[in-house]
Order: sequence, then C-alpha cells, then structure tokens
Amino acid sequence: MGDRETSNHSEATDFILVGFRVRLELHILLFLLFLLVYAMVLLGNVGMMAIIMTDPHLNTPMYFFLGNLSFIDLFYSSVIAPKAMINFWSESKSISFAGCVTQLFLFALFIVTEAFLLAAMAYDRFIAICNPLLYSVQMSTRLCSQLVAGSYFCGCISSVLLTSVTFTLSFCASRAIDHFYCDYRPLQRISCSDLYILKIVSFFLCSIIILPTIIVIIVSYMYIVSTVLKIRSTEGRKKAFSTCSSHLGVVSVLYGAVIFMYVIPDRFPELSKVASLCYTLVTPMLNPLIYSLRNKDVKEALRKILEKKIFL
Repeated sequence: MGDRETSNHSEATDFILVGFRVRLELHILLFLLFLLVYAMVLLGNVGMMAIIMTDPHLNTPMYFFLGNLSFIDLFYSSVIAPKAMINFWSESKSISFAGCVTQLFLFALFIVTEAFLLAAMAYDRFIAICNPLLYSVQMSTRLCSQLVAGSYFCGCISSVLLTSVTFTLSFCASRAIDHFYCDYRPLQRISCSDLYILKIVSFFLCSIIILPTIIVIIVSYMYIVSTVLKIRSTEGRKKAFSTCSSHLGVVSVLYGAVIFMYVIPDRFPELSKVASLCYTLVTPMLNPLIYSLRNKDVKEALRKILEKKIFL
C-alpha cells in the first residue's frame, strides 16, 4: 500500500489549473480585467515605494510600514496574476509540481506576513494617537525593523509548515485543481490521502495568525476611539480618524475575504475564487489608492515629484 501511494504521489508531476468555469468568450474579458488590475497593482505599489524612498519627510515609522506593505502586495500579486493570465490563453492550463509548490509557498509567505504587518501598523497608530509625546521614543527604528522582520519570520514559518504538509499528500484522485492558483484547499479536494494532519495544521495556523492579529487590531482601535472621543476640537477628531480610516479599510477587505476563504466551510468553490480575487488582486490594487488619496503627506510628496519632473 505504501508503494502504491508513493507511486501515485510521484506521478503527479504537474497539475491543471481549472480557473473560472465560464464560457470561452468571457476568457478574453477576464484576461483584460486581470491585466488592467495587475497593471494598476504594479503602478500603484512601485509608485508608493518610490515616493516613500525619495521623500525625506516620509522617513517615519508609519511610512516604513507602508513601504513594506506595498512591497508585499506587489510580490504576492505577482506570484498569482501572471500565471493566471497565461492560462486564459493556454489550452493545457498546466503548472508543474515544482511551480505549484513554489506558488503556494510564496503566496502563504506574503499573505501571512501582511496579516502581521497590518497588526503592527495598528499598534503604530495606537502609539501615535494615544501616546503622541512618546511616539518617537517607543516606535524607534530598531523596534520597527524588529516588527517587520518578525512579520516575515512568522510568514516564513507558517508557509514552510503549510506547504510541507500539503505536498506530502498523494494526489491520485485528479490532477485538476479547481482554482486559478495553487492553494491548499483546492489541493486537498483532489487528494486521496488522509487529511486529518493537514486540517489540524491549517486550523492551528489560522488560530495563531488570524486570532492574535485581529485581537491586536481590535484592542488598538478600542483605545484609539476612546482617546479620539476625548479630543474636544472637531478638527482634531477628524485628523485623528483620517489617519486610521485608511488602515481600517484595508484590514476590512483583507480579513473579510480571508475569513470567508479559510474559516467558513469550503462548500462554494466559485465563490471562493471570487473571494480569492479580493486579497490576491483587489486589495493590492486598492492599498496604494486608499493610502495616497486619503493622505496629505503622500499627496504632497507626489505633487513635488511631478512638479520637479515638469520643471526638468
């Protein structure tokens, strides 16, 4: 029996990404939609990183985190979008076993890192609003670097665990993954192995990733709201809330889609694909827009860059 499982596992040299179950004519429309959104992801996030790195006035903890957020959004959308767009024109829609492993590993790495980074950004806003006089002392360069490094470390450990457990399964039921990228839930549907260990590991990872980060975000904003309501001036309240509304918008979109995808039982594959679009492409596209359109410092830095280019 063990030899049979080993041979079945070794035969899975490549997979087929089924993608969206729509008519062939709609593939062109979906390709153009993916292309447009991915182009906006590239333009927005590269632009945001360039603005933050070139403007000395944005050399603060908030923009340090925001620059890393743009970097993460850029890369994990790049792990998914190019292959998905190629498959719209491909008849085989295949992805190699190694390519599937790499895609799942990198995607899990960046999405988990983003979850912890958003929690760090909530803590940063908490210190900025609730303890403004101690902000520069508490949010030191060393602490900011440690928070970002810790986010990547947690992402890497989680990704190694999830990827290694997922690809120890035997995929003898089918080679067709009912998704537009390699994810562990569609992969477990085509496995003929016992899924007990994978389900335990995935539940454990969801528990230590989603719950702690949501708790940090909720507690931080409870203190922020309590502090803001004590501000007497309307202008002061408006300014304080404006610095947090962008972050809250990003958190709501990302966590809403992730909870739907990984916490709610996997009964609706097509809806899962739509939810996946929210955090693989829509959120990376919206993040630079949300933070730039609602942020005076970023708009001012962008204005200076444009004026300099026009002058030159």
